Amino acid sequence: MTEKINIRKLEADLWESADLLRAGSKLTSSQYCMPVLALLFLRYAYSRFKMVEAELLKNRPSRGGRVMPVEPSDFAAKSALYLPREAQFDYLVNLSDDQPLGEAVNRAMTLVEEQSEQLTGILPKSYTMFSDELLRELLRIFNNKTLDEIGGDVIGRIYEYFLSKFAKAVASDDGVFFTPKSLVKMLVNVLEPEQGVMLDPACGSGGMFVQTKACIARRTCCKS
Repeated sequence: MTEKINIRKLEADLWESADLLRAGSKLTSSQYCMPVLALLFLRYAYSRFKMVEAELLKNRPSRGGRVMPVEPSDFAAKSALYLPREAQFDYLVNLSDDQPLGEAVNRAMTLVEEQSEQLTGILPKSYTMFSDELLRELLRIFNNKTLDEIGGDVIGRIYEYFLSKFAKAVASDDGVFFTPKSLVKMLVNVLEPEQGVMLDPACGSGGMFVQTKACIARRTCCKS
């Protein structure tokens, strides 16, 4: 119970900090939403990258006294994104003040897309519309060490929390509505999927697919 309370507090604290920055800028919710969510995604990808890198280096062969470098294919085998140095979160966080941060984040998103065909053309590259001060503060907010300690699944939960919070504001601007997790979970539990092709006619965040996978895993576990 304590862990849940802490995670909820972390969600709320991160959201409050990020939303205060939006309120202090001239950006609308729809302008702000996708770039911020993409930064959260990059933070998740970096956390996963570091975890997998540590696993790979444990038993890495050496040659001439030097450990063999890890390759993108090593990460693909572990279902993780390989992140070139310029796409790594700590690289962006530690950039000096005289380097254009918006351009650096745009470059990071391009490099991430190059690692996966599924991401091609998906990630935003509009970070030059942010002031460097605002971007730097956002990176600092998401560079919370607690996220590494409690694991990647929680970052996914925080992403969904941000998405639901943004949805209320974006809906009023664009008429786009986010289906609450509780409603998606109820629909999946009623349908009780076991196999076959899953259609999500309102696919946005992929919540129906995530809950379907979780439902099938629970049913499989109960049968075994």
